[in-house]
Amino acid sequence: MEFSLFAHMERLTPDQPHDVLHNEFISLCKMADEGGMRAVWTGEHHGMEFTIAPNPLLTLVDLAHHTKNIQLGTGTVIAPFWHPIKLAGETAAADVMTGGRIELGIARGAYSYEYERMMPGMDAWEAGQRMRESTPLLQKLWAGDCAHDGEFYSFPSTTSAPKPLQENGPPIWLAARDPNSHEFGVQHGFNIQVTPMWQGMAEVETLMQRFNAACETHSGKRPKIMLLQHTFVGADEADVAQAAQEFSRFYSYFGAWFQNKRPVKQGLIDPLSDEEIAANTLMTPDNMRRDLNMGTAAEVIDRIKRYEDLGYDEFSFWIDSGMSFERKRESLARFINDVMPAFK
Repeated sequence: MEFSLFAHMERLTPDQPHDVLHNEFISLCKMADEGGMRAVWTGEHHGMEFTIAPNPLLTLVDLAHHTKNIQLGTGTVIAPFWHPIKLAGETAAADVMTGGRIELGIARGAYSYEYERMMPGMDAWEAGQRMRESTPLLQKLWAGDCAHDGEFYSFPSTTSAPKPLQENGPPIWLAARDPNSHEFGVQHGFNIQVTPMWQGMAEVETLMQRFNAACETHSGKRPKIMLLQHTFVGADEADVAQAAQEFSRFYSYFGAWFQNKRPVKQGLIDPLSDEEIAANTLMTPDNMRRDLNMGTAAEVIDRIKRYEDLGYDEFSFWIDSGMSFERKRESLARFINDVMPAFK
């Protein structure tokens, strides 16, 4: 089992300076690097202070100057927002600038809030189809002299300039949930990234079953599979109970952004009241304890051991949570010092 960190800047109130949030983000990524994690992942989002990440490749090039060994991954770029020639070229340039440390995670996107602003009229189905058309083109563009005539993209023979430093280009990871996505990713030899959210261990097992089924369909192909999950390693039970409350609040806001019905001003969604959060029965603290990887170090180790037994290759510690920087830092330190050594 290998380990990685999944992180963004997140701004909850107008009084938080962006430069301070950026410095805190860098600090967490440096902890991951110095602590022996394999990779750090950061995604792409637009116009949302909840998840500040307008260009992950820019962020990763910056991180290369603050870290030494860790791989630098997009977790994830939103494929329909990029022309494949642009994505191939900018990814290759970032790979050259970082000394060959880039990994490219790709998804169709999840927020209709962003679709409305970036590509009005596009829905999730079209976004997925655009991703399926563009992603296989990247390696062909890196190889050179790729021409394409498709449903969404058409261009004459083109070669990525520059070409990536890594032979055959950066590893590609595909965010997958339904069986068709797993099959598409495995068929093309892409690594798979899954994010269980709502059904505890049952969903973790179901996602692995879908991956295994895709590997059986395409015999001889078994790329890597990474599990991304919100994680908290508490000092004691009281600490974990507080985190469950904080995750309940975070996921209530996550759901509000996803539903895209609430007013947004200056990039901040209209605040949820304590009563609204308490009334959200899907996001209760008890459900957070069931669905996320949170507990004392021993409890977190036990859960990851179960993931390892299922066949997951990498566990990614999703640290976005609405918690204070200090609580994030303490949890990550316990993960590095108390959890990771159990897997060496």
